Amino acid sequence: MNHIIRVRTIAAKPKITNNMSMDTVFVAALREEVVGLEYFHLLGVGKINAAFRTSEIIANLQPKEIVNFGTAGAVNKNLKGIIECTKFFQRDMDCRGLLDLKLGDTPFDDLNEIIFSTDGFSCGTGDNFVKKEIEMQVDVVDMEAYAIAKVCYINKIKFRCFKFISDNADQNANLNWIDNLKLGARKFEKFRKEKLIK
Repeated sequence: MNHIIRVRTIAAKPKITNNMSMDTVFVAALREEVVGLEYFHLLGVGKINAAFRTSEIIANLQPKEIVNFGTAGAVNKNLKGIIECTKFFQRDMDCRGLLDLKLGDTPFDDLNEIIFSTDGFSCGTGDNFVKKEIEMQVDVVDMEAYAIAKVCYINKIKFRCFKFISDNADQNANLNWIDNLKLGARKFEKFRKEKLIK
């Protein structure tokens, strides 16, 4: 069975409820990941879109905190549901043939690993959808979190990242991801109301 997802890359202005202020801004890559959650700002898919839109949001809204929610593939097969990631790596930056760099290191850039806390899980970000084993040892994989984390770190903005485990980053990942999109959005809204609203 073929699945077709029509992606809207430009979103209407998010709706702000009484429980939110612009001190905290919620961001996600796709509307399909946050169905019914109109307070999210959409970034688009991949590191470049995520970095560009996050920079715009910081410049225009000047938030104190950015919260990212999205789906992730589990490399650590013990994970399920919603998890918090606090360690971010760039899994597709591979310049190991240059200057004895390791996987994930950007040449001539001192800021490679973004670690806000050692308590959470690790996320490897790259511009490809993972359907097989990867070389980097991380708990989950996605396509935006590292970029958002780096922009927030550079701009001294508090960053929190929550991922819904949508698949196991294996040969069935694309089908599992599609099936779990709406479920993840419902679970995040329940989680936000119980855990994130002060």
